Amino acid sequence: MSWELYRTLLAVLTEGSLSGAARTLGIAQPTVGRHIAALEASFKQPLFTRSQTGLLPTETALALRGYAEAMQHTAAALERAATGQGQAVSGTVRISASEIIAVEVLPPTLALLHQAHPQLRIELLATDKVQDLLQREADIAVRMTAPKQDQLIARRIGNVEVGAYAHADYLQRNGTPATLADLSRHALIGFDVPTPFLRAASKQLPGWNREAFALRTDSNLAQLAMIRAGCGIGFCQVALANRMPTLVRLLPQQLGFQLETWVTMHEDLRTSPRCKATFDALVECLQAHTRVTHQE
Repeated sequence: MSWELYRTLLAVLTEGSLSGAARTLGIAQPTVGRHIAALEASFKQPLFTRSQTGLLPTETALALRGYAEAMQHTAAALERAATGQGQAVSGTVRISASEIIAVEVLPPTLALLHQAHPQLRIELLATDKVQDLLQREADIAVRMTAPKQDQLIARRIGNVEVGAYAHADYLQRNGTPATLADLSRHALIGFDVPTPFLRAASKQLPGWNREAFALRTDSNLAQLAMIRAGCGIGFCQVALANRMPTLVRLLPQQLGFQLETWVTMHEDLRTSPRCKATFDALVECLQAHTRVTHQE
């Protein structure tokens, strides 16, 4: 069975309907139906059942999803590799970075990179999920944790400092906490779903947990926006807060930690001009980001 059938299966799983998958893939709806029918005939069992809300995947379809996604990543990596051959910095490079880094730190560097190499195509995946570089979900990743796979090229950048902040307007209305105990009287901003960071913070700060948060969101970008808007007290990268004079750091001796920062890519890409140019640009960008933190 061709990859095309699995691509269609993945689109139907994602969109929940034949028509939605057809729009995503740019093919006719009857073609989508034929692809699904071909898969069902091959597996001798249904992959979807119809409901009032759309197509519901069977257990078989759900079991196939991970494999179809792996095929999609491999197909995309093949395309990127094929279009990026030669000595010129051209073709597509896919970068994975956390929401905060992708939105608040990388764009100026990516603009300069594209100006220097107009034939380079950049895909920026802003996600706090760790992408699997071995499965080619991305070419290069910016990570806040040390990579563990031996097949990766990794460059340790340094530490990004994080502290607790609030907008000056919020502090004017509610007062400035002088001790950790004072935090219980303030609106705290934090995660909805427990994370490794939240569990670590809870050990150091018993009161810093989900139940204490007046405002909860699992998006770091949304948390930063809430801090900027004066909603309450939350954690923010010091280098980003330095750009906003209206943000005030609180209890720096008690509320602060370091995020170890790395740039990584698969070792097979070390000779790729497009990946090398992008890797070097990201390293320089993030080194500057950590230096700003250390100067403050």
